Amino acid sequence: MTTPTSTGMNRTGMQMSPMLAGKLMEISEERESRPGEEITDLVEARESFYRESSPVGTVPPAGSMKGMATTVMEMIKGHKPTVLIDKLGERLAFERTGVRLYEAVLAKHEALGSWDGGPSRDQLMHIRDEELQHFQMLEELIKGLGADPTAMTPSADITALEGSGPLKVISDPRTTLSQAMHALLVIEAADVEGWNMLIQLADAIGQSDMADRFRTAEQTEQQHMTMVRQWLSRSVLADAERQLSSAQGGG
Repeated sequence: MTTPTSTGMNRTGMQMSPMLAGKLMEISEERESRPGEEITDLVEARESFYRESSPVGTVPPAGSMKGMATTVMEMIKGHKPTVLIDKLGERLAFERTGVRLYEAVLAKHEALGSWDGGPSRDQLMHIRDEELQHFQMLEELIKGLGADPTAMTPSADITALEGSGPLKVISDPRTTLSQAMHALLVIEAADVEGWNMLIQLADAIGQSDMADRFRTAEQTEQQHMTMVRQWLSRSVLADAERQLSSAQGGG
């Protein structure tokens, strides 16, 4: 059976077409450019877009009287509640994406199976459920501030876009469960950093109870990252061991 590390007809390298590769090198030498040099028109266009573009959305106003009162009180104390709401919305969107990612991984696990030292279905379901608990906790906190958890804040919009890459990797029918683990590791590392940022923000504005809940979530995400890293490492090493064993047997 062909695996991602099997040798096959990969035509992407220059060595696959030495004649055309030589011509390409001739052209590159004729039009030599310095490292980092870009086309001036392209740079100017980008700079123009950066200066003239509007931000990625705004934080919506509170939709309830309680929310308005909370916002006013926080402003009186010198805090910017919209910053907290924006970042809570970010983590909410990220945890929602996390649930979907693990659902997709579970489907891949069901179809392809695991490996010795790899994730079990129960382990993946447990992590999926903890991601859902984080989502529900954030939803509760946002509602407690009188804000709308269904609103897409600017940071939530950005993090949803960031999460779309790993989701595409995991959902692609050509990728293996091991490759899905690599995409999950990217997500879990970003998740840990996101909770750290939220902890710092909550501490800075005097929301100690909130910060404690975030610390618990961050510790759980640390555990997720460790587990995914171990699963991925075992897969890569097992693949290398199989190839070594095959080469020795063939010799």
